[in-house]
Amino acid sequence: MGQPRLQVTQLQSPLAGPFSLTLAAGECLTISGPSGAGKSLLLRMLCDLDPNTGEALLNGVPRAAIAAPAWRAAVVYQPAEATWWLPTAAEHFKPGQMQRVMELLPQLNLSPSLLENEIGRLSTGERQRMALIRSLACAPQVLLLDEPTAALDPDSVAAVEALLKKELAAGLALILVTHSAAQARTLGHRGMTMRDRTLTESAP
Repeated sequence: MGQPRLQVTQLQSPLAGPFSLTLAAGECLTISGPSGAGKSLLLRMLCDLDPNTGEALLNGVPRAAIAAPAWRAAVVYQPAEATWWLPTAAEHFKPGQMQRVMELLPQLNLSPSLLENEIGRLSTGERQRMALIRSLACAPQVLLLDEPTAALDPDSVAAVEALLKKELAAGLALILVTHSAAQARTLGHRGMTMRDRTLTESAP
């Protein structure tokens, strides 16, 4: 086994933890558990959005040695309901990302014309899939997804899962919070369960 893509030791905040885990390149770790158990808190700490203590290393480099914007660009967090701060989806992408965006849109059954629509005119499912494109367009090394298919119909769920499998095969490291046992089986290499803000390895 090579060096982990992500290694976390005793990560905690006043609200949750401590958490320790490792994640390899190309590996999907699924996290399940009841609402309010602390799953989203963990993801927010991993991407350094919430104050926390403990050690986190990316490819062996301590988080303290990486500027916060660079860490968040490499360890990308997508919440269950993504925030949009500009009128259209297209305005959220940098020019250098557009080729990647155009490659991803058809894989999620989205028309390029949706990029120019006002965000408020997109359906919940369209916004959720567009948020995944926004996350992947950043070329993250670690992607933290919080219920990325919660608002999707079965065909769209299948498209998202197929895309994530492809990205994992290309070396993406993924932590996936999901309430779907079927999705955890489809994508997960390992599973963990969160209860009362404590993380434990799930049975195989």
